[in-house]
Amino acid sequence: MTLIRERGEQDLEICVRLLRDVHEVAGYPVSWPADARKWLTPEDGLGCWVAVSDGRVVGHVALTANGSDGVSVERLFVDPKATRAGIGRQLLDHSVKTAAELGRKLSLEVVDNRGAAERLYRRAGWLETGRTPIDWGGDQACELIHFDAPS
Repeated sequence: MTLIRERGEQDLEICVRLLRDVHEVAGYPVSWPADARKWLTPEDGLGCWVAVSDGRVVGHVALTANGSDGVSVERLFVDPKATRAGIGRQLLDHSVKTAAELGRKLSLEVVDNRGAAERLYRRAGWLETGRTPIDWGGDQACELIHFDAPS
């Protein structure tokens, strides 16, 4: 059983280590942040949560304000050793529930080279709403795909 709970200060170091593993295995984020601890806590954040399985942090998600009535899913990742166990989906579902409780519309963006993430969003019923060219993805990505949460 996986528990989703608010991320505490005590979770930050393990989240940075997991993010490093995700970056090395899956290339997320595309560019390693100068300060990973700060990157995990966006300035316009509405909250950060971790997934805990067998007493160990195995995933992370943050929500940020997106205008006056929107919320964006950010910093969603799962320990590469714990993928394909439904943890990403649980974090995504938690985000949908939280946005609904706030009465806000939920969306997210993913670079076009994130096949597993894109498949997760589509399987969960998220709707692609557009694509934006990017110039910061290097050889890895050339577009951001925009998704809205299922209604």
